[in-house]
Amino acid sequence: MNGASREALAAARERLDALMDNTSVDAAKLGDELAAVTTLLDREVSLRRVLTDPAQAGEAKAELAGRLLGGQVGGETVDLVGGMVRSRWSQSRDLVDSLEELAATADLTAAQQSGALDDVEDELFRFGRIVTSSTELRSALTSRTATVAAKSELLRSLLGGRANPVTERLVGRLVTRPRGRSLEAGLESLSKLAAHRRDRMVAVVTSAVPLTDVQKQRLGAALAKIYGRQMHLNLDVDPEVLGGISVRVGDEVIEGTIAERLEEANRRLAR
Repeated sequence: MNGASREALAAARERLDALMDNTSVDAAKLGDELAAVTTLLDREVSLRRVLTDPAQAGEAKAELAGRLLGGQVGGETVDLVGGMVRSRWSQSRDLVDSLEELAATADLTAAQQSGALDDVEDELFRFGRIVTSSTELRSALTSRTATVAAKSELLRSLLGGRANPVTERLVGRLVTRPRGRSLEAGLESLSKLAAHRRDRMVAVVTSAVPLTDVQKQRLGAALAKIYGRQMHLNLDVDPEVLGGISVRVGDEVIEGTIAERLEEANRRLAR
């Protein structure tokens, strides 16, 4: 996002954080309602444009949103959306993207409040790995011809009773309402939001064998020292790395695998 939209999203995040600090607010319900508003504005392009029209007074747009949403969603949702439409947006779509982010953040807050945020982070990561490893599953979940009901039923067979309800809701929205994104990009975005909930960075760690608890603690401490922030480790086991570990933090990769060293040796020999 650029300029005005970035500032508007930052303000909306602050308002959401203030709401989440109030223990009387049902974070899961707020997430569902924000997701419903996201779907509405994604579908109703003309309405979205009216609510982001810079020529219209902010208060008038907030009143319109209130009339449309009043009685359909809770007061917290109406107030949050009203504050967002009072802001200026560079593009009308940015409002919808921001609402979608806030919906996911509210759900992740619900997980955090129940002490399940770590589980949700890990489940999102594992689900992403499963999708990446199965072309058939990915095709079924991203098919444009499959119905929402069919995709939902497939997700229930995969996650129902095996994953946290927050994970099920987040993945369900992503699969049934992709809004033009790839499944992988959506899952990565959710993982980043989950990490941000704790002001942590995410490190994807690949090793030939599972790391021990002591190794995980040492690695986490070392990465936190390097990057200056608490680090959440998403652990993946791949026998093809032979030994050592590979760590990816954002776009940066720290290679320490035997396979990579052998490849580097081969490259040097081939020169």
